[in-house]
Amino acid sequence: MILIAIILGLVEGLTEFLPISSTGHLILAGSLLGFKGPTAETFEISIQTGAIMAVILVYWQRLRSTVSTLGSSPVSRRFALNVAVAFAPAVVLGLLLGDAIKSRLFNPVFVASALVVGGFIILWAERGRRAVQPRITHVDAMTIKDALKVGFLQCLALLPGTSRSGATIIGGMISGLSRPVATEFSFYLAIPTLIGAGVYSLYKDWSLLTVADILPFTVGLVVAFLSAWLCIRWLLRYVSHNDFVPFAWYRIVFGAVILLTAWFGLVNWS
Repeated sequence: MILIAIILGLVEGLTEFLPISSTGHLILAGSLLGFKGPTAETFEISIQTGAIMAVILVYWQRLRSTVSTLGSSPVSRRFALNVAVAFAPAVVLGLLLGDAIKSRLFNPVFVASALVVGGFIILWAERGRRAVQPRITHVDAMTIKDALKVGFLQCLALLPGTSRSGATIIGGMISGLSRPVATEFSFYLAIPTLIGAGVYSLYKDWSLLTVADILPFTVGLVVAFLSAWLCIRWLLRYVSHNDFVPFAWYRIVFGAVILLTAWFGLVNWS
């Protein structure tokens, strides 16, 4: 179980903030490893908290400054409000539809299909983006309307294989945000979203867990934190000079391999 926790922690940390769907990769990895069921689902959601700790570490100065100046700085209040507004749609739809989606769509074939479709959407978005100058070039210039658009787009990530970061970053770019701004705001929005999802999942399924689960959950969380920290630092450099086309092709090829192996019975995706 410890080895499974390490593998899934690495998968979570390395994929959470890339537009390739961490949830989708966790479902696929869990299927291959035979790690399934309610406890597995709780584990996969809970270790996202480790990845979020990496975001808090990277943006600690900005977060601390925002909290300490909420009473005196209009910029800090607007920034905090934007994050709260963007967070709200996922809370509402997640509570209303989360269990139904998890019971029906959390399977490898749906994930693979979503990976392929999402890859083509990224290719389309990147192609159209080249002819458009971004309207917002600093995260503090975002309006409530901009934040709400990103918040609704984040709801697409309720579908496994879609990618929360992909929906918010690509959607933000289509809405007029520059690539660095869309990426940065996606990181900030991930903090309440993933912490909230992790806490809610633990609260709801607490009775399913035992003392024996403490160690693998802790290992997975720590591995997710360390790998996510490295991934975030790399991604911030990457988006300054590159587009997301390589990730789009990765999604398409990877998703197609899953679908083909399932179709021909080469891998028992269950």
